[in-house]
Amino acid sequence: MKHSFFHKLAWAFAAAFLAVPAFMIAAHDVPAASASSSFSLADIDRYNDTEAGRSELLAELQQKDGVNDDWELNRRVETIMTNLTAAIGSIDPTIYEKPYQYFINTRDGFNAFCTLGHIMSINQGIFENLDDDSEIAVVLGHEMGHGQSNHPVDAARQALSVKSIVQSSGGSLDTLLAAALVKNQYTKPMEWAADNLAFAYITHSYYNPGATAAVWQRVIDRYGENSSPFLAALSNHPASKDRRDNYERKIESYANGHVSVTTDGVVMVDTQPFCIPAAANGMSSHERAYLVEGNLAAAFHNGHNRSAAYVDGATVMLGAQPIMTCVSGDEDAWTLADRLNQIKSGRR
Repeated sequence: MKHSFFHKLAWAFAAAFLAVPAFMIAAHDVPAASASSSFSLADIDRYNDTEAGRSELLAELQQKDGVNDDWELNRRVETIMTNLTAAIGSIDPTIYEKPYQYFINTRDGFNAFCTLGHIMSINQGIFENLDDDSEIAVVLGHEMGHGQSNHPVDAARQALSVKSIVQSSGGSLDTLLAAALVKNQYTKPMEWAADNLAFAYITHSYYNPGATAAVWQRVIDRYGENSSPFLAALSNHPASKDRRDNYERKIESYANGHVSVTTDGVVMVDTQPFCIPAAANGMSSHERAYLVEGNLAAAFHNGHNRSAAYVDGATVMLGAQPIMTCVSGDEDAWTLADRLNQIKSGRR
């Protein structure tokens, strides 16, 4: 009897589920399968490297999780994926050898994942949790980092190894869980690698580099520093705070040390306080601070800091770079522009 990808990979998928979770919280149910289901290295190669296998896997994922056909959401994803592909292609042309296939599924969790064959599934729930396309680009860029690093293939091969341990010990789920925990010691380096690649991809695009830290601040605001105490205990995922702080250091470096955000959310320019953004539009003050930091970092990195700050409507500008659009609760845009000019001139 021919088994589907999910039927054959059930035992392996359970291990990979723990070894390489998706962006934040793995949201897939492990499909039912018998221990006799066979899955081999040849299957991995077929699903990963052949167009027939990739198409089959995409169809199975769509059948399993459903497809959200909302025109506007799909337009946004297509734009983000097109921009990310161009950004990645500028530093890693191999992306064009196996273009990503992707779809929005009907799951409500805050999640996305990349599997074999550069197939990406994006939960519709992401759009209920993130409004900023730069932050969504960070999530998708992280998953593409896994794909470009061949992590799904490595995880599938590791899962086969775990499966052999389970079968030799009787095939119980408890043993599978224990084996997965023993075998996932490489997960944290893989996660850091995907995070670091996401930063490189974002900084080669038009997206705000501050979104890399901002999205993790949003995770912390909503779920706490470890996202889920149960998953934090089981997986080798870095803590959300560590991931946010790693990105913040990268933003500082990208700006050649000119900008930073303090632990209490003050945006600093050349070691001088610039602003504390108000909480607004579903974002905490701290989340907005990282987005302002990212805009400032882009301005310093790209040379816009050589121009004077000015105001366009409610937006503080530095050269051609928007820095911050002021909303209710923020200081006046002209006050902020004047302060930024004073800091830049050394008069503050």
